[in-house]
Amino acid sequence: MSAQHAPAAYAPRPVAPAAPRTQPVPASRIRLVTTPAVSRSRVPFILLCIAILATALAGVLLLNTTMAHGSYEQRSLQREISQLAQVEQALLTQIDAASSPHALAEHASRMGMVQDSTPAFVRLEDGKVIGDVTPAQAKN
Repeated sequence: MSAQHAPAAYAPRPVAPAAPRTQPVPASRIRLVTTPAVSRSRVPFILLCIAILATALAGVLLLNTTMAHGSYEQRSLQREISQLAQVEQALLTQIDAASSPHALAEHASRMGMVQDSTPAFVRLEDGKVIGDVTPAQAKN
């Protein structure tokens, strides 16, 4: 490629000459730092890391143990609730059987009560007795 075909955009730009400095250059604030005479030990940092790790592991173990104990207690209480529900159901069945009209009549007859075939009623408005007020007699 010849120089005639080179585009004008890549021509070097003229550089202006640097102006001479008349002011003094201030002293640099950067200075060299020397290494410490005694290097720091890593033992305290390692001990701190081990202590944090041991504490975390102990906390996880304690949490796991507590949750397992709670699970066993929950299971025991659910078993007790189930047993108490069965006892409640049995007692409700006994109450229903004892409060049936046939059972009540039988229990009353064992106590010496008799059934009245002609009952009497008291009207609460005026206190008047309606019906036969003679006592009922046992049928032998």
